[in-house]
Amino acid sequence: MKYEEALQHKEEALESADESVLKLYHIIIAPANTDESSQYIEAFLENPESFDDESCKRYSTDNDFQVVSFGKES
Repeated sequence: MKYEEALQHKEEALESADESVLKLYHIIIAPANTDESSQYIEAFLENPESFDDESCKRYSTDNDFQVVSFGKES
């Protein structure tokens, strides 16, 4: 999906998410391409505070995105 669609989807996911989900999981926009997504998530995990929703655009070569969630490291 295009970035704007992914942003809308993320906002809907955050609105419907339970508080415990928000504490335990990152919900982010990432490139749809598997290799690009892996690179983005790896970089994100190094310093999540330095990333915002638009950061994913730097990692995508085809402007195709998805919303992903994964556990926060303790």
